[in-house]
Amino acid sequence: MSTSSTAIRGMLLMTACMAVLPSMDAIAKYMAVVEGMAPAQVTFYRFFFQLVATLPLLVSMNGRDAFRAKRPFANLLRGVLHGAASLLFFVAVKYMPLADVFAIYFVEPFMLTALSALFLGEKVGWRRWLAIVVGFGGAMIVIQPSYEIFGWTALLPVLCAFLFALYMFLNRAIGEADPPLTMQTVAGMGGTLFMGLALLAGHQAGSVDFTPSLPQTWLGLGLLILLGTISGYVHLLVVRAFRMAPLSVLAPFQYFEIISATILGYVLFGDFPNASKWLGIVIIVGSGLFILWREKRRAESQAKTA
Repeated sequence: MSTSSTAIRGMLLMTACMAVLPSMDAIAKYMAVVEGMAPAQVTFYRFFFQLVATLPLLVSMNGRDAFRAKRPFANLLRGVLHGAASLLFFVAVKYMPLADVFAIYFVEPFMLTALSALFLGEKVGWRRWLAIVVGFGGAMIVIQPSYEIFGWTALLPVLCAFLFALYMFLNRAIGEADPPLTMQTVAGMGGTLFMGLALLAGHQAGSVDFTPSLPQTWLGLGLLILLGTISGYVHLLVVRAFRMAPLSVLAPFQYFEIISATILGYVLFGDFPNASKWLGIVIIVGSGLFILWREKRRAESQAKTA
């Protein structure tokens, strides 16, 4: 199989993951708004149940070597970065519509592409840069973030984007030193430990967003378990996608998250997208499909010359 064909498979896998991942944020918003659980507590349960979900599979596949990561500190750092980014995101979705948070968050592909070009030496052509810019413009059309409306809360998705870009960068920078399942489980440990400490520190500081609590209903418990399971296995597939295609190729496909977020926001919380939001969604999808088309052309060209 050619390199370009593998990249196309990576892009398709990334698209599928991005369609599923916003369900995690919808669960987090539901737990905060309906169940009244603090965002930091939801984040802790996310990583705790992620660890519970992936640990048995890891042990069954690797036995005593399950925790012998070749780069343990890098993977623990991935967990800390992911934990901090998730915390900021979950706090933001408690107070803001899902689509709003995602629109602001989508400065992340810019950051990720810049990191890959500067530190990994990945070649980013002008067409790919243009597709990223167009996709970002589409995200801004979906919802124009306003500091005057949301105040400091509007800045949380920006900081979240930077931390998550670093997390995604490490996915690629670590390479294949460790199996994806080991990477995800060790990262789950890092995220759980970080969120345990953050929850304790925030509660001591008196923040309502860090109040420790248990699920109040069986539905809430089930949703938290589902949250951790999705986190563990879908991000495992994201790691797989990044081993199939360069960061700079996959970065624009993260825009597809806003489609699921917009749908879930409407179905669960009554946030109906207006005409400008649908226009933005079309632009976002188009930017990703353009890169997919370009990679397919490259694959066909390589096949003819092989």
